[in-house]
Amino acid sequence: MCGIAGVYGPIDEQAISYTTRMNAAQLHRGPDQDGLWQSAGDSGVVLGHRRLAIIDLSNAGRQPMVDESSGVALVFNGECYNFRELRAELEKAGRRFDSATDSEVVLAAYLQWGVAAFGRLRGMFALAVWDPRDSRLLLVRDRLGIKPLYYTEQHGRLLFASELRALLATGAVPRKLEQRSLAAFLWHGFVPGPETLVAGVRLLPAGHLLSIQHGGASELQAYWQYPQTGATGDAEVPRASLEEAVAQHLVSDVPLGIFLSGGVDSSVMAAMAQGAASQPVTTFNVRFDEAQYDESAHARKVAEALGTDHREVTLSEAYFAAHLDDALDCIDQPTFDALNTYFVSRAVKEAGLTVALAGTGGDELFAGYPSFRDIPRARRLAGAVGWLPRRLTRFAGRSAARFAMGRAGEVWPQTRWGKLADALATRGDLPALYQVAYGLFDSEFLDTLLLQPRDDIQRGLTPELSTVLADRIAGEPELAAISSLEAFSFLGERLLRDTDTASMAVSLEVRVPLLDHVFVEALSRVPEAQRFAPLGRKMLLRQMVADRLDPAIFDRDKAGFELPLAVWCRRALSQRLRATFQDINLAHAIGLNAETVGRLWRSFEAGSAGVYWSRVWSLYVLMNWCRQHEVYR
Repeated sequence: MCGIAGVYGPIDEQAISYTTRMNAAQLHRGPDQDGLWQSAGDSGVVLGHRRLAIIDLSNAGRQPMVDESSGVALVFNGECYNFRELRAELEKAGRRFDSATDSEVVLAAYLQWGVAAFGRLRGMFALAVWDPRDSRLLLVRDRLGIKPLYYTEQHGRLLFASELRALLATGAVPRKLEQRSLAAFLWHGFVPGPETLVAGVRLLPAGHLLSIQHGGASELQAYWQYPQTGATGDAEVPRASLEEAVAQHLVSDVPLGIFLSGGVDSSVMAAMAQGAASQPVTTFNVRFDEAQYDESAHARKVAEALGTDHREVTLSEAYFAAHLDDALDCIDQPTFDALNTYFVSRAVKEAGLTVALAGTGGDELFAGYPSFRDIPRARRLAGAVGWLPRRLTRFAGRSAARFAMGRAGEVWPQTRWGKLADALATRGDLPALYQVAYGLFDSEFLDTLLLQPRDDIQRGLTPELSTVLADRIAGEPELAAISSLEAFSFLGERLLRDTDTASMAVSLEVRVPLLDHVFVEALSRVPEAQRFAPLGRKMLLRQMVADRLDPAIFDRDKAGFELPLAVWCRRALSQRLRATFQDINLAHAIGLNAETVGRLWRSFEAGSAGVYWSRVWSLYVLMNWCRQHEVYR
């Protein structure tokens, strides 16, 4: 796991300076080694790399990595889990290796197979290849978007890096807030790619390759598509591919552990890892003093059943408040959900581990979220009233919300009841209804929150992204379509991005075996009923480890891992939040209506119905980030 950076264009002191600054800004991603390399001539690339040594800790793994005979150079962030199999194949073809790293295998694979090599990599990665034979720079991102890669064109140069903040550190990127991305953030609590909150900076889409050649001509192309649902697969095939993926994810030359919450996803990871390992694996759980958030007893029960080397770490409100600035500083783009992973990653890192496996992806792939039940119900209701005029559906939605939640406070409830009018207005359109279900605010409140509402952002999406999502689920059965939307949006644009940023802030590599693309493809071929039923139970996933864990161990209500922010925001953090929400100049500089911001905070402080911490926290993180990085409209 590492940080990569580079500049394509004129090779001069400016290009070297930009890359050096990006490398320095990404020190946390790779504290073990750094490297800088430039191509020959007046035009080409400068490549930078920060290394977190995981496999082959020697200097033989230093990057940028260059093939002397061809001049092809590579910077690689991530892991290629099938590097041993690829290396054996390449050695048969006559390739020789100087290290035991997966990075050298990736470079050799490109030399052997060209761009087709990227489709043969099984792993998580963001990489750049400079090929002087046709003066071409290739930027590539893994299929599910586990590793990020940002880029921007400034003054005839293309700059790229693993983090947006690294691009800002060059001084070449104007610190101008993209207003339609602001509107998208206020809907989601994050900015869906490929756009970012900074104007002119883009995120390379998952499963895509960007090719830039001499003269500036560029081509963006997909090398992988998220699989459509089939009905011919055998459930044993996904199990075998997941077991293989977990075994591959255990390869490491540094200490490795597993996040264990006691839920289905992390427990399956722990069970398969324990089955593949030659000695007890290390599992970690974070516990809280607030009993309603503490799942440590469940994790302990799973660990005892498996015989893992289990460790617990207590996260207190005082510890959270003391290290909150560090957590906020790690945020690369504003998001309201990175702190969970940061504090867990910090605890694991302080315990001496460098690699951790997580169960990320189980809810999206196996219908674990309430959305799989609630959205179809709402879709039927919205479809049934679709013939009504818009004003009547809004009246009906508001009336139902008042009956369910009582009299509203200063701010209308921003919950599923409060958003019922928006849901009915979708008339059952699935992507639109999904967006409403996950929106932080209803459309009327958003119109008052923005100084300049954006007509080109509908339900948090650009027209281009709306088309992408519609095409992605075209022809899919309802549950499979929701799963695909969850994998793209909640997982791909929020959880994975937050996990990368927060874990790398403490130099920890987090691996996610459930998002192995071979497993995802095998799972897509399992009939829908067998894959998802009964809803919320994830029975197919449970059955994959039924020989190691009694399925009854999971017979309890689902409780996702979250910090007690609802409690802490009202206590230790209230003064900090209040000061930010009362900063009228800051709100206006971002493009927010200061009066509406104030109403939201007062409603939260008063405990108004349907004004939850996530709404307040997302706005605070946005305002704090813009102030910290001086990014304004």
